[in-house]
Amino acid sequence: MTTHTQTFFDEVQKIAATLDYATIETLANELAALRDREGRLFMLGVGGSAANCAHAVNDFRKLCGIETYAPTDNVSELTARTNDEGWHTVFSEWLKVSRAREKDAVFIFSVGGGNLEKNVSPNLVEALKEAKLRGMKVFGVVGRDGGYTKKVGDVVVVVPTVADDRVTPHAEAFQAVVWHSLVSHPTLQIQQTKW
Repeated sequence: MTTHTQTFFDEVQKIAATLDYATIETLANELAALRDREGRLFMLGVGGSAANCAHAVNDFRKLCGIETYAPTDNVSELTARTNDEGWHTVFSEWLKVSRAREKDAVFIFSVGGGNLEKNVSPNLVEALKEAKLRGMKVFGVVGRDGGYTKKVGDVVVVVPTVADDRVTPHAEAFQAVVWHSLVSHPTLQIQQTKW
């Protein structure tokens, strides 16, 4: 009898074997170009993806020397904007105040990628619209079909769906796998890890 654990890790192997490696390589090159032009990277995500953004901010800043921020790290501003203006504009308004511009980029971590019709992550959709208006590059690691992020993004890695009932844990886990691949990429990494 196959256990859940065996099934889960069999699925992890299938995802790892079917990821689009060329897109990840392109993403590494795009992030190196972002650093070269002294652009800033804005990490956007909600739920578990927001937690991944916080960790990724550290890695891109410390290991790769890229000026990186996540608005979800500032819970005071996030909740004030949610309370006063609404959830759907928390990220787009943050980009405006940050004076985001064409040399900057947003990097989306999301399971669904945003979908207004389904009212899924409307804040990501609004942020992506604002980013495009400002001429920013859009990067992402997303699940399912990639949603709005895949539709408008410049370089977006879609985590393959291998089990409909485990899309969320797989997508969020592979966000971490992909960003760790990036921050250890010889094109990007300028500071060695201690261990």
